[in-house]
Amino acid sequence: MNLEGRKLMGKLQIDNLLYRVEKPARYLGNELNSVHKEINENIIRFAFCFPDIYEIGMSHLGMQILYHLLNKQENVFCERVFAPAIDMEKQMRDNNVPLFALESRQPIRNFDFVGFTLQYELSYTNILNMLSLAGVPIYSGDREEEDPIVIVGGPCAYNCEPIADFIDIAVLGEAEEAILEIMELYSKMKEEGYNRFEFLKRAVLLEGVYVPSFYDVTYNDDGTVKVIIPKYEGVPGTIRKRIVENLDNVFYPEEIIVPYLNIVHDRIMLEIFRGCIRGCRFCQAGFIYRPVREKSFDRLQGLAEKLISNTGYGEISLASLSTSDYSELGKIVKHLMEEYGNKRIGISLPSLRLDSFSLQIIKEIQRVKKTGLTFAPEAGSQRLRDVINKGITESDLIDAVKDVFHSGWNNIKLYFMIGLPTETDEDILEIKELVFRVVDEYYKVPKEQRGKRLNVTVSASTFVPKPFTPFQWEPQSTQEEVCAKQKLLASNIRNKNVTLDYHDPKTSFLEAVFAGGDRKLSKVLEFALGEGCKFDGWMEHFDFDKWMAAFKKANIDPTFYANRRRGYDEILPWDHIDVGVSKQFLIRENENSKQARVTPNCRVNCAGCGINQVFAGGIC
Repeated sequence: MNLEGRKLMGKLQIDNLLYRVEKPARYLGNELNSVHKEINENIIRFAFCFPDIYEIGMSHLGMQILYHLLNKQENVFCERVFAPAIDMEKQMRDNNVPLFALESRQPIRNFDFVGFTLQYELSYTNILNMLSLAGVPIYSGDREEEDPIVIVGGPCAYNCEPIADFIDIAVLGEAEEAILEIMELYSKMKEEGYNRFEFLKRAVLLEGVYVPSFYDVTYNDDGTVKVIIPKYEGVPGTIRKRIVENLDNVFYPEEIIVPYLNIVHDRIMLEIFRGCIRGCRFCQAGFIYRPVREKSFDRLQGLAEKLISNTGYGEISLASLSTSDYSELGKIVKHLMEEYGNKRIGISLPSLRLDSFSLQIIKEIQRVKKTGLTFAPEAGSQRLRDVINKGITESDLIDAVKDVFHSGWNNIKLYFMIGLPTETDEDILEIKELVFRVVDEYYKVPKEQRGKRLNVTVSASTFVPKPFTPFQWEPQSTQEEVCAKQKLLASNIRNKNVTLDYHDPKTSFLEAVFAGGDRKLSKVLEFALGEGCKFDGWMEHFDFDKWMAAFKKANIDPTFYANRRRGYDEILPWDHIDVGVSKQFLIRENENSKQARVTPNCRVNCAGCGINQVFAGGIC
């Protein structure tokens, strides 16, 4: 079938399947604000795939942005694809139904592009499983001229080496401009006479576009990377991430799809800025999304009005990495409450920082809806908070919870991390001390003023070293060490008002392996898929023994990637990617961490991270 003819396939009949599965609404499409277009031979068909179930994927802001952006183009039809749940996949395989897109209900193997967003390393087997279910060869080298281009983006794309053999293109950085340039190039080449290899060779010259098959990677005898070099003349040796300069001018949807069923984040997400002024040394997002760029108050109020009108949602979430760092937060919250409070439209503020906590803003919000509040001290002791450059003190937390308890709040969540570099048992026990001080502050409030029954949820995740952070050279604690730390915390934090949640160290171990991995891991993923691994982020589906069998079959020791300290002179698998933050700065920050030396945030003092050398806008 030729390039044009493959697009004109018929609609798959799945009605009989839907009677046999849980939540058939996941597979229906046709929701409010979904887009439908007439399909012809001139249209570019793009399958936007989220490698998890509908409820997770529909909560992802990036999908909503790119879905509507692409569909604003007359010659592009973007459709949504989600990983079918286990029951639906069985029905599809038993009935020879390939993976399809929701809008047209046509097989995605007939599309021009199959795109995946990489949000989480443990979704990699889902990507391969979706390609397999679609009938698309999982290895890029096995795809023929008429197969779709497999394109990825998102935070994990910055080190996509473990899946490099499976993808054709990775978009590094913000995709709004780059994806349109890719579509324009593809359209032009279709007119001239499409050739897969030539298309990729021209696409790689676009800023932010990485074509893994155009690079050779060789290794030293000890398993570390020896060199990463382009295969062809003219292919750039370093790929620089794409940065959108002006958030007021960049596309943002004025309508979003409203699902039939409840999803994880069932509300309007209003993005207020990108980047982060902080420099938490464990946080990948804080470095790869630099620099800070804010949306203006005028732009936000206009978007809010249209989104409320076009969706009917009763809640707006102000989205960013650190919402309380938005320079006009008080102004936009006050406006939203005055404009929509009488319509019972609430505001939620994720990512609040303790040191910039504003009780007045919280009081504004609770006039409509009182939700739980989340704070992230990250570490129990001040020493360890300084090691990770958190930049907050115990008094910041106590002052904040004192204010909220006096205002009637009784439900808060505290995020901590265990296994951080230089952590000791004393640091773990300081988490308990800090939590108990929070509980004490609640009981200091007069009974008639405080909310009924205090609930403090303590979430203790496991530290995972991530690329492009000052801790990218650090080892993860072994699974045995993590288990011991978890038991120590659990045995000391027993309190009727406190609930402790922590992650399985096995999943955190695999996350570290693939976060710091290289191309040798592609075989592990292939073998894991063969073992039946999928939905690995869901504990009811995760099978660690199958993963260990896959590593053994590939003759790879996973601890090499997760539990080994790397030297500053080692070539890292992602060293050919430029996020704008220099390696010298990350080394300096790693050394500062060893001295528990705090680096001020970007609004206080420029630390010379390097982003201002490649970007002229923002606060830099």
